[in-house]
Amino acid sequence: MQSSTLDSRSIPTHPAIAQLLPGGALKQGAIYSVERSATLLMALLAGPSAAGSWCGIVGMPEFGVEAAARFGVDLDRLVLVPHPGDQWLNVTAAIADVMEVVVTRPPRRADDASISRLAARLRQRDATLIVLGTWPQSEAMLSLSESDWSGIGDGHGHLSARQVTVTVTSRVHARPRSARLWLPDREATFRQAEKRFEPRLAPADLAPPLREATG
Repeated sequence: MQSSTLDSRSIPTHPAIAQLLPGGALKQGAIYSVERSATLLMALLAGPSAAGSWCGIVGMPEFGVEAAARFGVDLDRLVLVPHPGDQWLNVTAAIADVMEVVVTRPPRRADDASISRLAARLRQRDATLIVLGTWPQSEAMLSLSESDWSGIGDGHGHLSARQVTVTVTSRVHARPRSARLWLPDREATFRQAEKRFEPRLAPADLAPPLREATG
């Protein structure tokens, strides 16, 4: 692997999410925050990975590689560092030296000096950082709400598709931007929802375990 030297100052991401981002793409050298959702994270990675970018995942031992592959992430260009320990910030910075997109989940808040050094390193290397959780100096924060599953009938069936509202809050746009997306649909793809899905309610005795299973 060699240090990244891309000509473009942006990296394409999935079109369904790009419409919400400042500039319509992920910027090289910038930091993005994703609130809690691993699926939304995979949707962000699918575009850069399909375009040939190397991606690194730091501090997420439960990251589902099979699900990521179904959603379009190229496993041949994916590097996992599941347990960086106390060196998570140094590992994140080192991965950013050789990969275009780096994902990290901080176990705790870093000090201001370390945050500034990492931001400078990302700009120098033209690497994009995606943080699972909040992070100062983020270009944008992506959050997920109003999650509705389909596939459950009256005591039968299985979860097959999910429709959500994705909201992007950025420093560029005065107001947050939101869109209703399938994340994913029945074919395990991400796309914009043409109309709002009205889920059938599961029986009362199934509702608590469903909430626990799906988050």
